[in-house]
Amino acid sequence: MAIRHHLIDRPPPDLWAVLEEETLYGEWVAGAASSRSERGRWPQVGSSIAYTLRVGPKEFRGRTTVRRLDRPHALELEADSGPLGTARIAFDIRPWGDNKTLVILDEHPLQGFGGALHNSVMDAVLQVRHRTMLARLAKVVEDGTVERNGRPASTAEVPE
Repeated sequence: MAIRHHLIDRPPPDLWAVLEEETLYGEWVAGAASSRSERGRWPQVGSSIAYTLRVGPKEFRGRTTVRRLDRPHALELEADSGPLGTARIAFDIRPWGDNKTLVILDEHPLQGFGGALHNSVMDAVLQVRHRTMLARLAKVVEDGTVERNGRPASTAEVPE
């Protein structure tokens, strides 16, 4: 299991504005590109997005499905990367001080190749991936370019 945290210099509504925009998935998920809505209304439970996953010179088609949504506290996803297998990706989202957000990312393989070979070395690789992914997520959020309902993301309200 690989757990990593990152402090984002924006309030939770700004983070949610990015997480709710399925077309931005490729902007912050390391290795993913060209994301698009596949089923349902993202990020409702059961909805999914499709994307291309690049691992070195190889490309795989992937799908991520929302398994749990507890807005504004948590988002849990199941990523299916074809022959690489499936993984649970959980975001624990907490307001932190004045207008900051602490994101705790917990990922572990569920099935397939990743699940069969899961070990401490694989967790170390995931830590490197998570460091990159959370830094990219923070950059997208902190750039403040995502708008929600025609307003800058920081003016959007997140229900308790």
